[in-house]
Amino acid sequence: MERKTISVTGLSCDGCERNVENALKNVEGVSRIEADHETDTVEFVAEDDVADDEVEAAIENAGYDVAA
Repeated sequence: MERKTISVTGLSCDGCERNVENALKNVEGVSRIEADHETDTVEFVAEDDVADDEVEAAIENAGYDVAA
């Protein structure tokens, strides 16, 4: 398990945070998700077999962009 933090653009309110958190809840192996629109980040714990592109795809499918 690894704690990760990624930058997400487009987070502007609590509702946006919930949208991203809900999207990541659907990714198997991801837990303890906490999005923060004030810092434009999402922190989460991922099992070793969770691919970064799977997490990024879930965020993008929710309508937000992962910053490089």
